[in-house]
Amino acid sequence: MSRIAPLEPPYAPEIQGQFDRIMRGAPPLMLFRVIASNPRAWEKFRSGSLLDRGPLSLREREIVIDRTCALNGCEYEWGVHVATFVEAARLSEAEIRATVREGADAACWTDAERALLAAVDALHARSTLSDDEFSKLASHYSGAKILEIFLLCGFYRTVSYLANGLRLPLEEKAARFPG
Repeated sequence: MSRIAPLEPPYAPEIQGQFDRIMRGAPPLMLFRVIASNPRAWEKFRSGSLLDRGPLSLREREIVIDRTCALNGCEYEWGVHVATFVEAARLSEAEIRATVREGADAACWTDAERALLAAVDALHARSTLSDDEFSKLASHYSGAKILEIFLLCGFYRTVSYLANGLRLPLEEKAARFPG
C-alpha cells in the first residue's frame, strides 16, 4: 500500500471528470489517486504536467520517459508506460529492454535515438549536457523538441520521486523491469 492513502471512490464529480480525461475511462492509477488526495498537489501536478501531446513523436516521448524512469529505478511508472504505449510507440522488446539494461549506444537505436538517450543519460547524471552532447542532439531535434525533452526528463524524475518515495504498489497490468 502507498505511504499516503489514495482517494477512494466514489470521487467528487470534478475529480472523476479529470480522472476520466487522463485515463480515457480506465480506472485511475494509484499515483493519481494519491496525489489527488491533496487538492493543491493535484492541481499543481495537473497544471505543470506534460500529459498532453507535445512536439515529440509518441515514440520519442516514450523513449525519454521510459529511460528517465528506468534511470530513477521507478518500475511503477516505467511499467505503466510500457504497458500502455509500447505498441502505439512501436517499441520492440529489445528496445524496451535497452531502456533499462543497456546504454545509449545499444545497437537497437537509430543515430537520432542514440543522441536522444545520451541526452537523457547526461541530464540524469549531471543535470546538463556537454557542448558535444547538445550538438549531437540538435543535429536531430529542433529547439522545441529539445525543450520538451528537458521538460519530460524533469517531470518524470519528479514522478519517479513520487512513485518511489510513496512506495506505490505496481499496477496490476503494468510491465515489470526485464530480468
